[in-house]
Amino acid sequence: MHQLLAYLRFWLRSGNEHGLHSPFVFAVYATVVRHTGTFAAYERVEARRRKLLASDAVISVADFGAGSHTGAGRQRRVADIARTAAKPPHLAQLLFRLANHFRPATILELGTSLGLTTAYLASADSRSRVVTFEGCPNTATVARDTFAALGLCNIELVEGNLDETLAPTLAALTKPLDFVFFDGNHRYEPTLRYFEQCLTHRTDSSVFVLDDIHWSPDMERAWEVIKSHPDVTLTVDLFYIGLVFFRKNQPKQHFWLRV
Repeated sequence: MHQLLAYLRFWLRSGNEHGLHSPFVFAVYATVVRHTGTFAAYERVEARRRKLLASDAVISVADFGAGSHTGAGRQRRVADIARTAAKPPHLAQLLFRLANHFRPATILELGTSLGLTTAYLASADSRSRVVTFEGCPNTATVARDTFAALGLCNIELVEGNLDETLAPTLAALTKPLDFVFFDGNHRYEPTLRYFEQCLTHRTDSSVFVLDDIHWSPDMERAWEVIKSHPDVTLTVDLFYIGLVFFRKNQPKQHFWLRV
């Protein structure tokens, strides 16, 4: 019910490219968000998705985040995870296009799941380094199988509780964070904590993407705090995800745009 009401509020407030007065946002929206073409990577990753959806495997899942709206227990079918927890094609492919457009050298993904979104991010540019975090060992095993099946060699999977693995991984980075996808814990306090930790490694051209910003009142509250952060100059609310930019010499602006 919350998401339905949130979407109605979003729909009343949002628009499309007509009336956009920011050339930067117009370009991202028209050529990336609303792009209707296809890329070779799409079919490769979707073939892996189909295989996972057909899997009979059952794994024991350790959930360190906010849990599932579906009420799923610890013993879960891989096919059910692929169906309900993995990002749907249109959103995963949007992340691919964002990475393809901005060409980040270093990408962090907080929340690997079965590795489908990771695969899209890594496929955008084989020269990028993708560091992805997964708390559940059994889920991480399936994700590694995904990367191997797709021949992706530019991914490093960090296994363990994100509360314990993020800080040392960030400390070991030798390059700044160009792109971060936050999908690791859909609660207010952890979301803001991870955001602040990653902020210290960003540049003015970094792109932060937050998943499920209207998933719950907690996430909506976290999104509002992030929008008001003094380092943030520009945000784009696409309902399912939020884009955060840190561009200098620009007035603070917030956009609500329909995908």
